[in-house]
Amino acid sequence: MSDLNGKKIAILSTNGFEDSELTSPKEAVEAAGATAQVISTESGEIKGKNGTTVSVDLTTADAQADDFDALILPGGTGNSDAIRTDEDAVSLVKEIRAAGKPVGVICHGGWILTDADVIKGVKLTSYKSIKTDLVNAGAAWVDEEVVVDNGFVSSRTPDDLPAFNAAIVEEFAK
Repeated sequence: MSDLNGKKIAILSTNGFEDSELTSPKEAVEAAGATAQVISTESGEIKGKNGTTVSVDLTTADAQADDFDALILPGGTGNSDAIRTDEDAVSLVKEIRAAGKPVGVICHGGWILTDADVIKGVKLTSYKSIKTDLVNAGAAWVDEEVVVDNGFVSSRTPDDLPAFNAAIVEEFAK
């Protein structure tokens, strides 16, 4: 397994996240030695669509791209639709990508990438219902378990988590 000791990973999410798409990658990067921080639109706790409660470490208003080595964008339709309307969240994604830092994105998590305008020419996958949005934002969409391209690691659904987790740990270690 790749070594993430000393790395700080941002997980950008809000209420309605797909539970396993937040908890499983968080556990994977922490097991590899990273510190993961959950960033959300409000302080306190956020709740997944299946009831998992997660503590928020930092608000999007207070988060600084310079403080993180990589970003994870979990899915969940409600989460992904809400987080993309937060200007601070969109700015954080833009700044992380402008700094050349890697992003792991799964399922509907990619919606915010369209708002951040950071996927032109990038090969990505996602849950099939947001394919058109990603293509319209300039991505080259494919239907594969995990895709690594230009600092992005993307997957489609919770079924892809084993491959996704392995790929983000490897990419984040670079």
